[in-house]
Amino acid sequence: MAAAGPERQAVWSAGTAGDLNRMDMAGTNLMSKETMMRLRSCVAGLVLVLFGSVAHAAEECPAKSNAMDDIIAVLNTAPSCDRAMKLFEACEYGASGDVQFGEIVEKKCEADFIGRLKPSQKLRYQRELRVCDGKYRNKSGTMYISFAAFCRAKVAQRYSQRALKAGGAGR
Repeated sequence: MAAAGPERQAVWSAGTAGDLNRMDMAGTNLMSKETMMRLRSCVAGLVLVLFGSVAHAAEECPAKSNAMDDIIAVLNTAPSCDRAMKLFEACEYGASGDVQFGEIVEKKCEADFIGRLKPSQKLRYQRELRVCDGKYRNKSGTMYISFAAFCRAKVAQRYSQRALKAGGAGR
């Protein structure tokens, strides 16, 4: 790093620092609480997206290509619900195509518990799936369709994990 010359020192004079502080204060005072809340929400959303993509990047999609048929084939060969979910996360589109992937995960997970649920438990499970469907119903954009597909798959995965933990006795 080069040493700061006289030109650089002049840029950071006391007068300039004071001007910067006055500008900063003015900008802060003009920003409404609502604008600050929106900015915080945007930053929080960006952080979630960045960390989410880093978490999903932990495993590469093992499909031959990112074609839907190749991903479906990989999901169908998953040996368990949990593995299918990991593959779904690794191969996701982040769009409406994820609905088909999520349905495969749901079916694979349901094989672990659906036949053992009592009628009231089955109704509860179906209600939780409907909550996922309704959660993003009024949102526009295909990413929300993906979010709903992941929500449904996670519900099915939770039920599967509970059933397997209970020794296959259901929930």
